[in-house]
Amino acid sequence: MTQAVLDLAAIDAAARLLEQGKLVALPTETVYGLGADAENPDAVARIYQAKGRPQDHPVIVHVAPDADLGYWASDIPAEARQLAAAFWPGPLTMILKRAPNIPDAVSGGQDTVGLRCPSHPVAIALLRAFKGGRGGVAAPSANKFGHVSPTTARHVIDEFGADGTVDAVLDGGQSAVGIESTIVDLSRLATHGPVLLRPGHISAEAIAAVIDALPAAPDAAAPRASGTLESHYAPHTPVAMQASCQIADTLARLKNAGKDVALIHYSHFPDVFAETQLPTSPEGFAHALYAALRAMDTAGADLILVEAPPQDDAWLGVNDRLRRAAHGSTGIVHGLLNHEPFS
Repeated sequence: MTQAVLDLAAIDAAARLLEQGKLVALPTETVYGLGADAENPDAVARIYQAKGRPQDHPVIVHVAPDADLGYWASDIPAEARQLAAAFWPGPLTMILKRAPNIPDAVSGGQDTVGLRCPSHPVAIALLRAFKGGRGGVAAPSANKFGHVSPTTARHVIDEFGADGTVDAVLDGGQSAVGIESTIVDLSRLATHGPVLLRPGHISAEAIAAVIDALPAAPDAAAPRASGTLESHYAPHTPVAMQASCQIADTLARLKNAGKDVALIHYSHFPDVFAETQLPTSPEGFAHALYAALRAMDTAGADLILVEAPPQDDAWLGVNDRLRRAAHGSTGIVHGLLNHEPFS
């Protein structure tokens, strides 16, 4: 998508809706977000209500490429400016100390704020049109809390329907990255260094190459951040992951037990009730993953079975999302074979 094909009238109308405290779904390169004026607590509360999101679960504030970080955050370390220069616009969220003028509605009551500058041209145009480019848009994924994130405008409409919950949906095509942004905590550099709260398209190694420090794993005192609960990104149909060498036997056994399986895979498996084959690269797999989960969720299967991706660092973001989608489903294959209820 290029600047020449942007629907500027629709973008301007969406910016005016945001300024009125309304909700606007917007495309980003990661997933579609459900946006509201980040400085309007009532508007942000509408996000939480629409999603069914816990009040202590923070949202990410999206800002324009030339935004003043000092307006949104205090005690901004040099590392934050270095990462912004390297990766913004792009799929990196930084957790910083929240400036006193920013309401805690966006931070779940914490003293931090998550900031990101998206690279999607529609998102950038909207952020520049909103409050003359000086505003911020709080925008978690545009779906019910815990469900699969949307990567098309159609997914957003399917999620919320036409009941007026969302005042406008901007269509920017399918999200290029397909999974949520990398989140790095820079709010405790003096005591903990950088901390990787959520893996994504931008790796810990790429971050380390810029700031000369490899982000550590989350600790017990790390700030709460979007999309980091153990159960998340989940379709309504139970999800299980298995290694490639196990899948053919599992498919045969479940079929003999009268169970229908929807398979998401990158190898070849014949005679499947429903299936989606994804690319073998981590970028291609991530790009198509959420659309595949949504499609398989409508297949009427008893189980969505996912061929487990490789475990190397390039697949860290994909494996993180799949692990959370399948959380709580340990033993689901055994239960289906033994006619045990799943809950």
